[in-house]
Amino acid sequence: MEGIYLFNLHLLFVIISIVILVAWLLFVILKNFTELTNSKPANFTHSNAIEIIWTSIPAFILLSLASPSFSLLYSLDEISNPELTLKILGHQWYWSYEMSDFNSCSNTHNLKYSSYMLTNELLKEKSSIGFFRNLETNKRVVLPTNTHIRLLITAVDVLHSWTIPSFGVKVDACPGRLNQANLFIKRFGVFFGQCSEICGVNHGFMPIVVLAVPSIQYHYLIMTNLTFN
Repeated sequence: MEGIYLFNLHLLFVIISIVILVAWLLFVILKNFTELTNSKPANFTHSNAIEIIWTSIPAFILLSLASPSFSLLYSLDEISNPELTLKILGHQWYWSYEMSDFNSCSNTHNLKYSSYMLTNELLKEKSSIGFFRNLETNKRVVLPTNTHIRLLITAVDVLHSWTIPSFGVKVDACPGRLNQANLFIKRFGVFFGQCSEICGVNHGFMPIVVLAVPSIQYHYLIMTNLTFN
């Protein structure tokens, strides 16, 4: 996400520069080459220098955009050696999660749970905590910071899309297909997302909440088999 943000700043600088240049050219043309100020038109119809300039400058601009764009696309698809794997399953209309790398205290089953959106009645009961309507879930996804995480994303019934804008992660969940994404969280906090695929009548009611905590606190939560309600 940091790379996407920096590339957006780079694009913004280029776009603003082009807008200022074009606006200045239009102003100069309207001021100096109107019929009132310059009634004698020029008699040239061709200029090699002008054609070279207006062809080479856009080409250099495109090269300046292509280089960071390709490197960013490569880094987004780069596969690192993960320390933790989170499997995500999309349902109509909720998400379920599984961490097969960690077992519960009884060591008899993997850490697996489903995450549903909190209803208005539950939000009223927990109104003092300050939850967000249509964004909070009954169980949050707890992930460690400064850890390479592999996301395995699929769906059980129809197409879904697991999306968290703060992470720059948007991966389709397709039935019968296992998609992969990499995640490295640098700061702790609560991050919100939603399904970004039109998956049915309750498409807008399957939010995603990720709680990022330091690694020591995360291992404590896993070992005690705790989830955040």
